[in-house]
Amino acid sequence: MAKARKEREDKHVNRVTVRFNDFEYSELKDRAREANLSLAAYIRRQAFYNDTVIHYDIIQNPKELKKLVGELGKISSNLNQIARYFNTGGMRSLAMEDDIHDCISMLFDIRKKVLKMGGDHGGRVKAHRNQKR
Repeated sequence: MAKARKEREDKHVNRVTVRFNDFEYSELKDRAREANLSLAAYIRRQAFYNDTVIHYDIIQNPKELKKLVGELGKISSNLNQIARYFNTGGMRSLAMEDDIHDCISMLFDIRKKVLKMGGDHGGRVKAHRNQKR
């Protein structure tokens, strides 16, 4: 089936030229792609409505999340026991310091797993951009 022809008044016949540096152009293309629009449609929409919404799909794995929450609970319990020990006048020992280091190591491992599950955006601006611009 052929595409319906646009009426003469609906066609975009007027041209506006804008220049962008490499970074701006790259950002503009990325934003248009994220909004599932052509570059021209994205610019037109931003110019008139400034209402382009970018949707980010958040994918989760309930089994992995449940496992990570359980691990965090165990680590929290260990840290609370260590804090209680020191707060009641407990003596510092190498074994206690090793336990603390183990807990910190486990926290970093869980952080890596969570970042991997979330796509490890590494703090990029695009990953945290507001959904409505």
